[in-house]
Amino acid sequence: MQLKAEALSGHLRTRAADGRLAPIYVVAGDEPLLALEAADAVRAVARGAGYGEREVLHADARFDWSRLEQARTGLSLFAEKRIVDLRLPGGKPGKSGGEALRGFAQDPPPDLLLLVALPRLDREARSSRWVQALEQAGVWVDVERIERAALPDWIAVRLERHGLRAPREALEFIADRVEGNLLAAHQEIAKLALLFPANAPLTAEQVADAVLNVARYDVFALAPALLAGDGPRALRLLEGLRAEGEPLPLVLWVVAEELRTLLRALDAVAAGKPLGAVARELRIWGPRERVLPQALRRISAATAASLLARCADIDRLVKGLAAPRADSDPWLELSDIALACAAGNR
Repeated sequence: MQLKAEALSGHLRTRAADGRLAPIYVVAGDEPLLALEAADAVRAVARGAGYGEREVLHADARFDWSRLEQARTGLSLFAEKRIVDLRLPGGKPGKSGGEALRGFAQDPPPDLLLLVALPRLDREARSSRWVQALEQAGVWVDVERIERAALPDWIAVRLERHGLRAPREALEFIADRVEGNLLAAHQEIAKLALLFPANAPLTAEQVADAVLNVARYDVFALAPALLAGDGPRALRLLEGLRAEGEPLPLVLWVVAEELRTLLRALDAVAAGKPLGAVARELRIWGPRERVLPQALRRISAATAASLLARCADIDRLVKGLAAPRADSDPWLELSDIALACAAGNR
């Protein structure tokens, strides 16, 4: 059974009322705060249902998977029901781990609940036999990232839990300051709840004075910003990455690779291929796939090729070679390319 993270609380309430928790819960996602909250919710309901003992297993590369079988067949010393909290940070259990997880899923004991925490898996991993076995025997909870466009609304919901309301301007301000860092957003919201009384609307000035700049800049967030034509965000990301000491060759590679992908997509669409097939062929998924159509309308193949050539000039600058057509500051030149990509030419 698959569930979105937002549907987990309703599922747990229903199962707790019936006394029928699933034998296996898998929390998969790369957003630490949301994954932690989902796992905490499962543990809290399980404790209320009488699962009084908990064993934590960290399944790193040297983990002995026979310990999972021992936990499955062992008896509890202090409680009738137990939780086995299995952490799989790499997301790949290997052959022995996959067999151990499949064996558990095929015969889960009635007095034991297995809670598995792992990162988001790619499509190939999701088709693995151990993944399918866990999904069939239990509940697989997908924890999705909160994209930038949805972040203000997410912050508004979190503020409402504390009885606080803020104007859209303030929500956007917080979103800008905590870009890519939901843990920081959670902390800033908790701080606002301590500073200001409930049921009193916050002003943009109050929020600006209280919220710190705690952004965590992600180089791979550049790609959807460029495709979406969001020039201000692209510049903010570039400035943040430069300030944090992100290697310029990596940032340049991300921008150039996105331009190459866009150029291939433009050529394929011009040749008559359906957009969906093009996205699958070029492995454009998630937020990038959602903004791809507007990028194709905004940018021509000639413009994409010209910007890609300018990336080659930046590469020469990085290597200490002459690039007469480029600015002497490669970061400034890269910012100019980002703005040109965001503006388009159609």
